[in-house]
Amino acid sequence: MEIFKKGDMILLSLCLIATVFGIVMIYAVTSDEGTHYITVQTGAMIAGVVLYFAFTAFDIDILAGQRTLLFLFNTAFIAMLLIWGIQGSTGNRSWLSFPFLPFNIQPAEVCKITYIIILAKTMSIHQNRISSPRSVLPLTANMLFIVGLIIFISSDTGVALIFIFIFLTMAYVGGVNLWWFLGGAGAIAAAAPYIWIYAIRSDQKKRILALFDPSIDPTGQNTLWQTNQSLKALQNGGISGMGLFNGNLSEGGLPAKHTDMIFSATGEQLGMLGCLFILLILLAIVARIIYVGMKSPDYMNRLICLGIASMLLFQILINIGVCLGLVPVIGLALPFISYGGSSILTSFIAMGVVSGIKMRPSREISAHYIRPY
Repeated sequence: MEIFKKGDMILLSLCLIATVFGIVMIYAVTSDEGTHYITVQTGAMIAGVVLYFAFTAFDIDILAGQRTLLFLFNTAFIAMLLIWGIQGSTGNRSWLSFPFLPFNIQPAEVCKITYIIILAKTMSIHQNRISSPRSVLPLTANMLFIVGLIIFISSDTGVALIFIFIFLTMAYVGGVNLWWFLGGAGAIAAAAPYIWIYAIRSDQKKRILALFDPSIDPTGQNTLWQTNQSLKALQNGGISGMGLFNGNLSEGGLPAKHTDMIFSATGEQLGMLGCLFILLILLAIVARIIYVGMKSPDYMNRLICLGIASMLLFQILINIGVCLGLVPVIGLALPFISYGGSSILTSFIAMGVVSGIKMRPSREISAHYIRPY
C-alpha cells in the first residue's frame, strides 16, 4: 500500500520504541498497583498507531482550509472546562472525563495540534507580507486569546507556555522580522509585574521563588519536596541504576512517578544510561520531524512540522528541567514516555500529520517564499 511506502515508517518506529519503553517503565514503577496503567497505555498506543495511519492518509490541507471552524473548536473545547472540568492534584482545571473512555482528556493537548495548523495556514496566507503589522498583530492577538483562555479557565501555566513557544518558533522560522521579537520582549518586560500579580497563583509564585531562595522552604518538605524527591531518585540511580523494579523512591516515595516524574523514576532504576536513552530517542523523533519539514517545499507544511517539533522539544526540555530541579514544577508530561492516554493519542496524531506531509511533498513552491534567517 502507498501509505506504507510513502508514509514515514522511520518516524513511526522511533515513536513506538519510545512508547514501548515508556510502558515498561510505567509497569516497573506501578507493578504493585496492578495492570491498569499499562493496559490503558498499551490500548492508547494501539489506537494511536491507527490514528497515525489515518492522519498520514488524510490531506491536512482540507483541515487547514477550515481554520475558522478550528478556532471555534479550540475555543469551545477549552471552554467546556468551565462546566465539566476536573481539577487535578496541581490545582489546574485541565481535564474532561468521558464515561466511554478509560482516561481523561486534556483539551489543550488536542488544541495544540489544531492551533499549529491554524497558525501555519494563516501565516501561509500572509507569507508575502509576513512582517507587516496587518499580519503580525492578528497572529499575536490569536495567540494571546488562546493563552489567556487557558490561564483564565484552567490556570495551567505550563500548557500556556507551550502555546507561546510554538508561536515564537513558527513566527521565527516563518520569516517574521526580528524587530517584532525585540518589541515583544519589551512588552513582556513592561507587563511582567502585572502578570506576576494577577496571572500567577500564590503557590506557583512559591515554586518559582523557592528555586532561588531556599529559605522559602528551609526543610524541603513543602514547596521543594517534589523536586528534592526527584533529585534523590536520580542520585540513587547513579550511572547504571538500581535495577528494574528495584528503585527505593520510584517504588513509593516519588510523586507522579509514572507521569510527570517518570524521567527521575527511570534514572533511579536504570541510571544515567536509561535517562540518556530517553533523551536520545526523543531528540531523534524531534530531529526526524525537523528533517521532514525542511525537505517539504511547501511553506505551510514546513511550518506545521516545525511547530510540532517545537511543541515536543519544549515539553521534553521543561519536563527534564523539572526533574533536574532547574525549572519549577509545572506539570508537563514527557512525550511518549509518561502515562496518559490523552497525551499518547495526540502525540501519534501529530506524528501522523508529519507523516502525511512526507507522503505528499510535491506542492508548488511559492516564488515569494520567505526563508528563515
